[in-house]
Amino acid sequence: MKYLSTRGGMEPARFTEILLGGLAPDGGLVVPERYPCVDRATLARWRSLPYAALAYEILRLYATDLPGPQLRALCERTYTADVFGSDEVTPLVALEPGLALLKLSNGPTLAFKDVAMQLLGALFEHVLREQGSELNILGATSGDTGSAAEYAMRGRAGIQVFMLSPHGRMSAFQTAQMYSLADANVFNIAVDGVFDECQDLVKAISNDLLFKRRHSIGTVNSINWARVAAQIVYYFKGFFAATRSDDERVSFAVPSGNFGNVLAGHIARRMGLPISRLVVATNENDVLDEFIRTGRYRPRSAAETHHTSSPSMDISKASNFERFVFDLAARDPARVRELWSALERDGQFDISGSAEAERLPACGFASGRSTHADRIATLRAIHQRHGVLVDPHTADGLRVARDWREPGVPMICLETAQPAKFAATIREAIGIEPPRPAGYEGIESLPQRFERMPVDVERLKRYIADRTDALPSSVDCRWRADA
Repeated sequence: MKYLSTRGGMEPARFTEILLGGLAPDGGLVVPERYPCVDRATLARWRSLPYAALAYEILRLYATDLPGPQLRALCERTYTADVFGSDEVTPLVALEPGLALLKLSNGPTLAFKDVAMQLLGALFEHVLREQGSELNILGATSGDTGSAAEYAMRGRAGIQVFMLSPHGRMSAFQTAQMYSLADANVFNIAVDGVFDECQDLVKAISNDLLFKRRHSIGTVNSINWARVAAQIVYYFKGFFAATRSDDERVSFAVPSGNFGNVLAGHIARRMGLPISRLVVATNENDVLDEFIRTGRYRPRSAAETHHTSSPSMDISKASNFERFVFDLAARDPARVRELWSALERDGQFDISGSAEAERLPACGFASGRSTHADRIATLRAIHQRHGVLVDPHTADGLRVARDWREPGVPMICLETAQPAKFAATIREAIGIEPPRPAGYEGIESLPQRFERMPVDVERLKRYIADRTDALPSSVDCRWRADA
């Protein structure tokens, strides 16, 4: 398997050659040259596999230059009950006939990002050791990616993490998860702006190829292909758990901001997984919903981006969206370059009336928008009817899912995080304090370590350069409760 750029300006490369990076050298995103086809016989063979074995079977189709025994061992060490709370890793919980939750939040940071990020940490460390290299990870987070990345990379030899987050725009729990880490290889940077501005800083540095090479910059954001590939696995696992036959179909409802999670579902569908609909649920920041309904992609400015009670979705520039448009454009890099040139020039593009618009319905996407009032009502209703607590983002998914259910087709809503991370919204909805897993009591009271910074590329470069001259060969990865 070789990898290309959505904009056509990259020589074909192997998985291990693109693993540590984000943007392609031409500013596009790395994509596989093709999607492997999974037939019904293969689905039948995979149906009974445990999660780690299923992950190996899927990922080996994309990571063909990693020796099979090494990849299998990495999957087996990552997807364990010790890390994810059960042998199932992503258990399916039925709410009512035809509606279920795929529980993705049982990892170390209580969010779905752990499912891919824990494997990414193991892959990074393995490849760096094989290459005798070092890596400085630069990322941006709207809430959960940052903590998942830091917990996956903390203490790993040859790796430092520089994570940008929008100052004052995450929940108190999310902020504490990141900023209370005392590991010497973790640097938190609180940016005076919104998430999209944090992401713009990451892209600006990623586009400076000289700086990127000099300081060994890589990424773990959703633009990292390996993260997307790892997320494909739980779509297959969810399908197997919700069906008895490979002739059945399912739909998935996916709370979405950066488009990476639902992109993995799109790829699973392209591989042959029998998915009827992929329902994209947005909050008040409804750029993706607008595109799916109208064909117009119009990212909002920082001033137009709402600060909501589902903050991890407060995103107006979906960084993974280009990969989907590449497929929608029949994998024509010239067309992608044309659309993104229009985006840079006009702040938007519109595919209505084009060949891409004609192809869009066949992709199986549906969408909807959820507001604060919607998620409060959904949180309350799910708790009253089913005795289940969900987080606000999952509530957005459940709210939009109800408009797109089909008779005889199970609707699986992807859970994004545990409700303990958003206690204020839970209290508003149902008047109780969400329970916390052991070890997270009082996390907000721990000392926090971060650097506050304006939206300034040159200042960020200086900050990184000052800390990348002498990368430690190892750091103490033990949790210090008194940090």
